[in-house]
Amino acid sequence: MTDAPERRNFYGRIRGKTLRASQKDYLAEDLVPLTLRGVTREENPSRSLLDLGFVKGPLWLEVGFGGGEHLVHMAARNPDVTILGAEPFVNGIAMLLGKIRGAGVTNLWLHPGDVRDLFDVLPDGCLSKVFLNYPDPWPKARHHRRRFVTPEYLGPLARKMASGAEFRVATDIPDYVRQTLEEVPPAGFKLVAQTGLGAAWDDWLSTRYEQKALREGRLPHYLTFHRG
Repeated sequence: MTDAPERRNFYGRIRGKTLRASQKDYLAEDLVPLTLRGVTREENPSRSLLDLGFVKGPLWLEVGFGGGEHLVHMAARNPDVTILGAEPFVNGIAMLLGKIRGAGVTNLWLHPGDVRDLFDVLPDGCLSKVFLNYPDPWPKARHHRRRFVTPEYLGPLARKMASGAEFRVATDIPDYVRQTLEEVPPAGFKLVAQTGLGAAWDDWLSTRYEQKALREGRLPHYLTFHRG
């Protein structure tokens, strides 16, 4: 029997600073009702496909939603769309839950873990839009294989996206742009737009990560691909 291949993570730590009391309340009270069931291997060892009966309208996904401001913005702006958010970082999940309470949106579902768990159980071709906003840059060359824009992640992503579906990437790291342009098209995507500061998508909400990058002198890059 051979060993299973190494499963590299494209994210780093899953916990940060001590949570505030209100954030602990959000996690205790709101996380379970908003969490998709049947995604993890513990819940679904056979990896059977999810029943998407809960989906109303098009299905979108944000990979690594950070503090959740973009995810909630998109949900509020598009009430007829169902949006999934995948994020393993507990502090970010707590921040998102607070924003959901404040905005009162009801078209969001969460997977508080690795997005590849979702790729295992979502039906092929079900996603019509996917966002990858300011992903972990993994700046050291030996860690570039951990970036999301590698075949290990892009192949499963492409299978879950419908023909013509949109894949957006926002980053402030020039080398991440380089790798994105090299790796995403061979996975089955066509580059349709590449823009920079002042020319983001019409519905873009600048995140706290982008504002931090701007303060530190790093400029944003916005790349739009369509699934072939």
